[in-house]
Amino acid sequence: MALAEVASLRSEDPFRKVGAAALDWDNRVIATAYNGLAPGFDAPSGFWDDRDKRQKFMLHAEVNLCSLFKRGEAKLVATTTMPCTACMQTLCAYGIKEIYYREAYQDSDACEIANIYGITLEKI
Repeated sequence: MALAEVASLRSEDPFRKVGAAALDWDNRVIATAYNGLAPGFDAPSGFWDDRDKRQKFMLHAEVNLCSLFKRGEAKLVATTTMPCTACMQTLCAYGIKEIYYREAYQDSDACEIANIYGITLEKI
């Protein structure tokens, strides 16, 4: 979780900074990521001022994390915030078996998805 916390510090989002870390089957760190804009995109002036308008352009930490490894390579993900429904679906598609998070996300079906797919989802 400490690695996810450090990764979150890199986020440019002034409203919510989320970080994530992935470990492989030997418990080695294989990736860290944070929420932000697509690589190489420079936000225009005023972009960060309106959260509702910019939210659709933000890539979640879990999506950025999964872009750094192949399906089946990671076993465990630690993230500072519970995955939203779409991110939980993505983590399932990448074969993640354990997910640990620090704070709950109010509008998420992550718990139900984890139960169906037999994934450990635990707040720490």
